[in-house]
Amino acid sequence: MQTQKVIVFSDIHITAPAREGQADPERRLRAGLAHMQAVISDADLVVICGDLTHHGDEASYRRLKPVIDGLDLPVLLMLGNHDDRGAFCGVFTDAPVDGDGFVQRVVALGEWRLIALDTLTVRREGEEFTHAGELCARRLAWLDAQLSAAGDSPCIVAMHHPAHDTGFAAMDSIKLREGEAFYDLIARHGNVRHIIAGHIHRTISGTHRGVPFSIFKSSVGQMPLAFEGTDTAIECDEPPAFGIVLLRGDDVLVHTEDYVVG
Repeated sequence: MQTQKVIVFSDIHITAPAREGQADPERRLRAGLAHMQAVISDADLVVICGDLTHHGDEASYRRLKPVIDGLDLPVLLMLGNHDDRGAFCGVFTDAPVDGDGFVQRVVALGEWRLIALDTLTVRREGEEFTHAGELCARRLAWLDAQLSAAGDSPCIVAMHHPAHDTGFAAMDSIKLREGEAFYDLIARHGNVRHIIAGHIHRTISGTHRGVPFSIFKSSVGQMPLAFEGTDTAIECDEPPAFGIVLLRGDDVLVHTEDYVVG
């Protein structure tokens, strides 16, 4: 039985240059990728689950690009609330986008389908930008079509923003706004076996409406264990980590691996 191995990084927050007084996020990402290659020599795909940069600026994407280009395996880049679609697509010119310009795609992994969603809120004139996630009607329709096309194939959905509460009051205030619509949609299809997300900067797992999920740590600062806090930017210097998702037959196995930045 063949096992598909998916490596998940999230919330890498690249800046150009590094923010004064803080660890360099590029250095932390490179350390994580080096550790990944040392311990997992046969990965099929690397997913970076949003917040590729901290400011969504072109210089930061240009700093990230040679890191990605230097890998010898496929990389799926996703957007989070700290990203900018225009700046990202201007640097990663071969990034797949759907017919409406959203950075979304489907990757076949043996019998499995990994569906990556763009949950970055659209900036609209006259509206204040929110760091909460968005799946507008067009993106929900795209997901509906992909799940229909998958048929009986088991699917994993990857998204930056969790679609449900996680217990952290601050971060739950900026979760995916259309979470119930998302869960209603995947319930109609019945072929989503697992959901992976980032955004929280903490390792969290469980089920919501009967669907298992895994949320992964950041390669930079982590969310401290402060359930009732209101600060969405608070961080503590716990070890960075990446996820390892194993697809084996009908099973999904999820591991996390902390690593040291030398």
